[in-house]
Amino acid sequence: MLRCLLSQPAGAWPAATAADVVTLDLDARRRRRQMLVTASGLAFQLDLPVAPNLRDGDGLLLDDGRWLRIEAAAEPLLEVTVAAPADLARIAWHLGNRHLPVQFTGAGLRLRPDHVIEALLIRLGAKLHAVSAPFEPEGGAYGHGHTHGHD
Repeated sequence: MLRCLLSQPAGAWPAATAADVVTLDLDARRRRRQMLVTASGLAFQLDLPVAPNLRDGDGLLLDDGRWLRIEAAAEPLLEVTVAAPADLARIAWHLGNRHLPVQFTGAGLRLRPDHVIEALLIRLGAKLHAVSAPFEPEGGAYGHGHTHGHD
């Protein structure tokens, strides 16, 4: 059985040499050990020393020397938009206060569906739209999830 013992962030591995692609949702991109199958059907065991925070474009090195590219899978999400920037800041505060993973999209936010949170967001004046997209939430101030430029 092929194994992967090393992951590298986008830009730190030779992406042009990727032999295949493995498409994973957010939860699978954060598991340290699991059985995976690439787009072409190649099975391998991910066996990393610590739980990763893999993102779209990151690379996995198989023990036979081949590189695989991570592709973030589309998953059901809620897209949150508001009328004014101050409303978005207020909503972001409420979501952060609940320690929910949130992705900033520029004009709004994306998060996983949750009926209780949906009711709160509507009460706060948000417009909600169901979307299917890769989920790449912010990492957080204390290194949980992916943080840019910090180990």
